[in-house]
Amino acid sequence: MSTSRPTERTITFPFGADLGHERIVYGPDVVDESELRLLGDLNGKRILQLGTHEGHTSIALHQRGARVIAVEPDPERIRASRWAFEQTDTRIELLEHDLADLATVRADSIDLAISIYSLAGIDDLSRVFRQVHRVLRPDAPFVFSLPHPAYSMIDPSGDEPLCVRRAYWDTTPRRWERGGHSGEDHTHTIGQLFVDLARTNFRVDALHEPEPAAQGVRSPLWNDTMRWVPSTLVIRARKQGL
Repeated sequence: MSTSRPTERTITFPFGADLGHERIVYGPDVVDESELRLLGDLNGKRILQLGTHEGHTSIALHQRGARVIAVEPDPERIRASRWAFEQTDTRIELLEHDLADLATVRADSIDLAISIYSLAGIDDLSRVFRQVHRVLRPDAPFVFSLPHPAYSMIDPSGDEPLCVRRAYWDTTPRRWERGGHSGEDHTHTIGQLFVDLARTNFRVDALHEPEPAAQGVRSPLWNDTMRWVPSTLVIRARKQGL
């Protein structure tokens, strides 16, 4: 068993954040699943996770009795996740390929799909939505979070952090740096997400723009602008049709 923690590198949340393995966290410094209650009873459920980051969420799902299949294209995140699984003696099926490449997952075999911030790196979300729809059982939920498009309008690290820097509808990739971390996100407006989900035969039944947690240890991505502008968007959509 490896005992050497993987080296940190430039990557999106929650890599490097101080998260326990008992929490399912939807974004930096916002309320978690214990308050949003989007997933329901996970015991015995077969869950598809798109994007693993450091493996925190996979372990939390497993500890709730779920059988987890995790898909991750990034070799460094794969390495970090495997390290975390070894340290906690957690059995997770880990697939190293594109998030839209779910050919190895049987159709109508997944009870719930989840993705936390990993879809931020994808321009064409419809490709992913179509594949997730194929593998979910009828009426099964797909819960995912993304950087909030309103938060993409400001520059938290700038001299005037609450000043609007780009249009809400600007979908060009957005580079960011915060707390020693950096990355590049694709911005998706709420309206476009609804359109893409409807076209791929999903029905949205929950949408949250969670406020920051009132207190507690902050992640490396914390910024006071999060008190004024929502930083995370969380959506639950259910598979319709076959």
